[in-house]
Amino acid sequence: MADLTEIDPISRTDRKRAAILDAATEIFLHQGYLGTSMDEVAAQAAVSKQTVYKQFASKEALFVAIVTSMTGAAGDVVQREIADMGELDDPEKQLLAYAERQLLVVLTPRLMQLRRLVIGEAGRFPELGRALQEGGPGRAVAGLSSALARWTDRGLLSIEDPQAAASHLNWLLMGEPVNRAMFLGDAAIPGPAALRRHAAEGIRVFFAAYGNRARQTP
Repeated sequence: MADLTEIDPISRTDRKRAAILDAATEIFLHQGYLGTSMDEVAAQAAVSKQTVYKQFASKEALFVAIVTSMTGAAGDVVQREIADMGELDDPEKQLLAYAERQLLVVLTPRLMQLRRLVIGEAGRFPELGRALQEGGPGRAVAGLSSALARWTDRGLLSIEDPQAAASHLNWLLMGEPVNRAMFLGDAAIPGPAALRRHAAEGIRVFFAAYGNRARQTP
C-alpha cells in the first residue's frame, strides 16, 4: 500500500507546521519570548530545527504567526454572526449576545497571557502589536461599525459616526475587565455571570447614547 504522506506531501507539511505552531504556542505562553528557543520548539514538535526554520524564517516570524493564529481563532468565534447582524431586528438583543460572546472569548487566561507577551515585546517587534491590534480590537470595531451603520440606515439606531460608536462600544465592554486581568493576573478575570452583567450594563449605556429616541417615544 502506498504511503499517504508520499501521495500528499502538502498535508504532511501542513501537519508539521501545525505541530510547530502548537508546540511553540505552549512554550511561548509559559516561558515568554526571550525564554523560548527554536531548539526547544523543534524538540517538542518532534521535527528538526531545519524544518522549523523552513516554515518560519525567525523566532519573531514564528511568534507573529502564533499571535495571528490565536487572535484569528478567537475573532472567528466572536465575529461568527456579525456579517448579517445589521439585517436583523432588535439591535439591543443582538448586541447583548455579541457582547457576552466577546467578553467570554477574549477574557481567557491564554489570550491574556498572549496579550501580556505582545505588549512586552511590541517595542522591539512592532509587527507583534500590529498583528494583535488588527486581529483583535481592529477586527471587532470594523465588524461592529458595519452592523451599526446598517441599523442606522434602517432607522433602528441614531448614529452619526458608526466607526466612532463601534470603538466606544468595544472599549466600554472590554476596557475595565481587560485592564483588570492584564494588571492583576488571571485570578482577576471575572466569572461568566459577572461578565454577562457587565455586558448588559455596557449595552444599556450604549443605547442610552445611541438608541433611536424617536422610536422609543410612546
